[in-house]
Formats: sequence, C-alpha cells, structure tokens
Amino acid sequence: MPESRPPPRRLARPRPLQRGRDFAELREKGQRRVRGCVIANWKVLPPGSISRAGFITSRKLGKAVIRNRARRLLREVFRLHQRELREPLNAVLVARPSIVGKRLADVERDFLAAMGDALLLKVS
Repeated sequence: MPESRPPPRRLARPRPLQRGRDFAELREKGQRRVRGCVIANWKVLPPGSISRAGFITSRKLGKAVIRNRARRLLREVFRLHQRELREPLNAVLVARPSIVGKRLADVERDFLAAMGDALLLKVS
C-alpha cells in the first residue's frame, strides 16, 4: 500500500504578489502589524481563495546578498505556516533592518507573533 503524503507546502506559481498595485492596495486598505524583524501587511480574501504573499527588502538592509537572504527567510516562513492561517489572505512581508544576521527560527517567531496578535492563526 503506498504511503500517504501530506500536500506539498510550496508556493504555487500564481501565488506571489508581484504587481506594484497589489502592494499599494495592501498598504492603503489592508491591516498592519509590526513585530521584531517583520512588518506584516495583509488583506483577508473571500473563503475559497488562495493565499498569496509578496516580500519587500529595502537597500537599507545591505548589499544584494543580504537582501536576498532576508527575502528567502520571509518566503520560507510564509511557506511553512500558510496552512495555519485561519482564512486566505494577500500578505506583504517587509524585512526590517533587524533581520540581518537572524536565523530562520528568530524570523519565524516574529512572524507567528505578528499573525497571532492579529488573530490570523488557527487555534491548535
């Protein structure tokens, strides 16, 4: 009998937010929480929608290598916890300068704290 595998946790192709107007809409009409090294902007979507995320790292963080690492950390944290969200949402995660040198666990703790403060996580 084949082993039953959990569904993949990757971000599907249509999921990333990339257009400037999507980012602007979340900034204007969405909600915001700041926690540690992460700023989370989001807007709740209708039930049945697919959660999407965008990631911002400014030049204030440092050179491209540092910005890319920060973006990878944010993307991984969202990927790992997207199924724990209470409802689908469009989210933009912004890296604050304090993210430089942080490990995945530190970024994950800040992300979960921000989402928990906003009551966006399922109660386990």
